[in-house]
Amino acid sequence: MLALALLSWNLMVQGPGVNTGEAAAARQVDATPTLISATDDPLAAAYAEEQLFIELYERVSPSVVHIAVTADSSTGGGTGSGFVLGTEGHIVTNNHVVEEASRILVTFADEATAEAELVGADADSDLAVIQVDVAADRLRPVELGDSDALRVGQRAIAIGNPFGLEQTMTTGIVSALGRVLRQESGFSLPQLVQTDAAINPGNSGGPLLDSQGRVIGVTTLIYSNSGSSSGVGFAVPVNAVKRVVPSLIATGRYADPWLGIEGMGITPLLAEGLDLPVEQGVLVQAVVEGGPAEKAGLQGADRQVRFEGTLLSTGGDVIVAIDDVTLQNMDDLIVYLADTTVGQTIELTILRDGAERTVKVALEERPVR
Repeated sequence: MLALALLSWNLMVQGPGVNTGEAAAARQVDATPTLISATDDPLAAAYAEEQLFIELYERVSPSVVHIAVTADSSTGGGTGSGFVLGTEGHIVTNNHVVEEASRILVTFADEATAEAELVGADADSDLAVIQVDVAADRLRPVELGDSDALRVGQRAIAIGNPFGLEQTMTTGIVSALGRVLRQESGFSLPQLVQTDAAINPGNSGGPLLDSQGRVIGVTTLIYSNSGSSSGVGFAVPVNAVKRVVPSLIATGRYADPWLGIEGMGITPLLAEGLDLPVEQGVLVQAVVEGGPAEKAGLQGADRQVRFEGTLLSTGGDVIVAIDDVTLQNMDDLIVYLADTTVGQTIELTILRDGAERTVKVALEERPVR
């Protein structure tokens, strides 16, 4: 799994060529006009799709910027992408693009450049906001879509700067939804949009778009053995941008909610091997000392059992639901918590010693790494 910042070198259509006057004259018996649907004419369909992409690129690419970062760390800096949000100079990108920056230089589609300042960043959602001092009439803000309305199979278009090649557009589809990927910090990025649109190092922070040019995600990671696109890329969903970015602009930070447990998803095989009472849910393996879960009385493992050659901690509470929403696995818990807020009280349904009970937990802010 690779972050995408580049480091070190840092409808109805008339087919083309159809003369409508001649076509009308030829239809002397039936004067009713016959329209040619794109679905009836493969060439017309291809032409219509081509025009869609051309128009989308011309409309949205001025909103996409190239970000060059100078860093004092051993990496020396790198490059990434971003997109304009509003007319006050705010630009959204990935946290990992700018987190070590000592200097940030933004290049717009018209090749104009501007120095940028970091406004705020949240490592746990991999989002950041930088700001440039540019006249409002020079800014072309994007339109935000709705990632909750996405469906697998719909168009996905990326515009960014792979390998520093500015203003590159690639296309594909939404390959999967709701992916949860663990970060090096131990926390996870929830509800990621998976796409086969080619994205590569340098695409980080750029927009993933739907066929109407609305942002549906922020490209952030790829799975690759070579370091280049393997057709498995991921984007932070745009609804996470809507949730996190206003706080980054207002306060410079975002308070991520925190339960304070370590756990694992239960499968039928695991339930059999560990003699668990259910075949789905979350097995609590540890509770963080002083964390919300411990304060609420949740219990972690009290013993270890060898399962398929590995020692696993077991004997802790099993969480089967949160606020009456059934949990299939750990990913379900992570996704649910992503839409909560610090200070919110949630109700967990747990199994302990064969008995079901409910536990209320007041969520706290996730500690700084």
